[in-house]
Amino acid sequence: MTEIETPALYRRGEGEPLLLLHGFKGTWHQWQPIVGFLDHYEVIAPTLPGHDGGPEFQKAGALRLSDAGDAVEAQMDELGIGSAHIVGSSIGGGIALELAKRGRARSVVALAPAGGWKPESNESRRLARFFVRQRALVRAGRPSLALVMRQARTRRLALRDIMWRGERVAPTAAVQMVVSSMRCPIEGRVIAALRANTAAIEGLDAVHAPTLIAWPRHDRILPMARHADRFRTEIARAEFTVLEGAGHVPMWDTPELVVKTIDEFVARQIAASPTGP
Repeated sequence: MTEIETPALYRRGEGEPLLLLHGFKGTWHQWQPIVGFLDHYEVIAPTLPGHDGGPEFQKAGALRLSDAGDAVEAQMDELGIGSAHIVGSSIGGGIALELAKRGRARSVVALAPAGGWKPESNESRRLARFFVRQRALVRAGRPSLALVMRQARTRRLALRDIMWRGERVAPTAAVQMVVSSMRCPIEGRVIAALRANTAAIEGLDAVHAPTLIAWPRHDRILPMARHADRFRTEIARAEFTVLEGAGHVPMWDTPELVVKTIDEFVARQIAASPTGP
């Protein structure tokens, strides 16, 4: 059994490969609350290219979500992963669906996947403004970050955009999340893509892998009412569920529910595969 835990990669467990793809400006540590409960799979959680601790994002020029798909597909090749059950959160969910279009996904669980806004909406530019504002707030608050995260009440307030119950995150983990978000080399290019409205996912009808879309009830970044519709209607036979009591990064709010959601769906796909469990 391979066991790796570095800033760039977590890999542990035995069984069918389960690839976990985190959200924008995060690292694989976003999955820390749940990885220990999934080790009946071979869990592979890389830090995405262009993120803190991850490999350099190689492609120059204007970005599309498909470029992130290219970068993660290259990571899969380097890690010796032909295909896997893929779980993605936010931009990781969008990338999971990109990989499914290429035949690299045995199944997909997408937690509030990014890229589903309609091109004619203003959501892409709203998100660009949100990330610019968030960056300014983080920089302004950096000197008092440890103090803010020390108290449950202020920790919940500081993390309210990404979690419903941010006080459940340990103070040291909360500080590290914010620090990592400030060390995201690709941040400016993603914001530029959002401003240019080139970051939406295309060709969802080409996703043929079994797919579950799971949306946190209290998602403030990608509200379900404005972001879920294309995934529900354009992916053939996609299943849909709501994660109660959870915000945009549900692994910290409701880890037991997220594990149950992933495990039940993936186990069902394994049982239904031609080779069986």
